[in-house]
Amino acid sequence: MSTQKSEITLNVNGKSVKAYLAAPAGGGPGVLVLHAWWGLKPFFKQVCDRIAEQGFTVLAPDLRDGQIAATIDEAKALMEKSDGEFTGATVMTAKDHLRGLTDGKIGLVGFSMGAAWALIVASNAPDQIGATVLFYGNEGVDYGKVTSKVMGHYSDNDEWEPNEYVEKTFAAFKSAGVDATLHIYPGVAHWFVEEDRPEYDSAAAQLAWERTFAFLKGSL
Repeated sequence: MSTQKSEITLNVNGKSVKAYLAAPAGGGPGVLVLHAWWGLKPFFKQVCDRIAEQGFTVLAPDLRDGQIAATIDEAKALMEKSDGEFTGATVMTAKDHLRGLTDGKIGLVGFSMGAAWALIVASNAPDQIGATVLFYGNEGVDYGKVTSKVMGHYSDNDEWEPNEYVEKTFAAFKSAGVDATLHIYPGVAHWFVEEDRPEYDSAAAQLAWERTFAFLKGSL
């Protein structure tokens, strides 16, 4: 499938924010990709391309103002100086822009920090979201407000995202009647789907993507 790729600019509270857009020639349901704390590095643009090849219109806002961290320490530094309120406004502006390009409910695919934002969007705009995919990230939200289907991809022993909290989140989904599926990948580390990271696990990543594509197609 041929896809069209472009860098676009969003207006967020009067400031220009870059975003990456990938879509099949005929368009398709919208998917918002929310990157991890590294910034909008090439890997996340490749994720957009991959999802677009499955028939979706995909938008990834840059939540780090063009900065990309190569190391955990650099990412921590970016996190410390980031403005959470503005990041939230960027996420919501990107969501609205994507909805303007597509019909129907959109999907969310978030990685680590981006998964936290995906949960915030899914609980704040439930009527607009049809599918939420979480890669090794979590956030305390009002889980009962989420109406989209949810799929989570997590390690069985992640130093950055303790299992007890992940299990609590999915238990809360269950008790709220949310259609939520939790996949655990034994022995992998945080960031296990990111090919540019030493934590990358090709077998687990391939399985996670197969599950994600099937989930998005079945939910949107």
